[in-house]
Amino acid sequence: MAGSTYGTIFKIMTWGESHGTGIGVVVDGCPAGLELGEADIQDWLDRRKPGQSKFTTARQEGDRVEILSGVFEGKTTGTPIALEVRNTDQRSHDYGNIMDVYRPGHADYTFDRKYGFRDYRGGGRSSGRETIGRVAAGAIAAKVLESLGIRIQAYTRSIGPVSISPERFAPEEMWKNRLYMPDAEAARAAEAYLEELMARRDSSGGVVECRVTGIPAGVGEPVFEKLDANLAKAIFSIGAVKGFEIGDGFAAAGSTGSVNNDAFGLERGAVCKRTNHSGGTLGGISDGSDLVFRAAFKPTPSIASPQQTVNRSGEEVEIEIHGRHDPIIVPRAVVVVEAMTALTVCDLMLVSMTSRLDRVQEFFEDMR
Repeated sequence: MAGSTYGTIFKIMTWGESHGTGIGVVVDGCPAGLELGEADIQDWLDRRKPGQSKFTTARQEGDRVEILSGVFEGKTTGTPIALEVRNTDQRSHDYGNIMDVYRPGHADYTFDRKYGFRDYRGGGRSSGRETIGRVAAGAIAAKVLESLGIRIQAYTRSIGPVSISPERFAPEEMWKNRLYMPDAEAARAAEAYLEELMARRDSSGGVVECRVTGIPAGVGEPVFEKLDANLAKAIFSIGAVKGFEIGDGFAAAGSTGSVNNDAFGLERGAVCKRTNHSGGTLGGISDGSDLVFRAAFKPTPSIASPQQTVNRSGEEVEIEIHGRHDPIIVPRAVVVVEAMTALTVCDLMLVSMTSRLDRVQEFFEDMR
């Protein structure tokens, strides 16, 4: 299988299946000297793991990470960092009734057409459990960025028809509810909406918003490796993402140049923008403002309601999906969005270090 590698300098390769022995990732290109322990990564994985509320799958996985290489005496060595999380609560028999049936909304049919067979136990590599490797690697990238004063924060912007209110926006509130919504009133309304859907054996979609602060101007390449383009690819690589927009996004299509253009000014002698309709990028390069983007997630395709489909024999059949599934993907995807953002920004930061000869010369002067 091609396509399990991401990045140019800070590069990752994820491996493993939903119902295999384990899931993991190899991180290559992480600078030496970063203080790193399993607890740093575990904090991120705990936000992603299942079984934390009635709105997530009941699969009970500890998702305990083990660092296999690349760290010595609490610091990265500059060599590849191998991480593994063992699967401990597989119930493959839950999928016995769909082994020859294509589940609506899943990748069963496309995997079958591409490879000639598929791992029907939870979807294999197309399962949301594949994101464990991304999150583990993203935790490392985020720690590199934090050492540079760059921080990433994602949260749930909306669930179904329920959206957070700018007037009630309170970042600390997202840690007080399992939906990761920074608006207590919206969180209560979203919970009621999800309970109604669960009673109907249905699911919901939603939107995750992400903000990156502290990123300097000059990160990103102006043609094929644009910062916003790479972010779009990274976020779209997350299963169930169906939309991406940065800054004003699609609303910019209905705007005017006089409104959409961000005026420049000076603040304490430094260039700054008076507004941020662009979402923090110009020409594919960071402009010094906060990066602000949104990702739209489709409803969880595994629902218990009867659905029409076909099987591998070419017969039309009806299917009811059993097992343990999230009624909504969004809350557990918040940390996945943060992870893919960290990986993208960290990689482009390292690439950008070679953009100017004077900075390369400064680096070599420091080494002499």
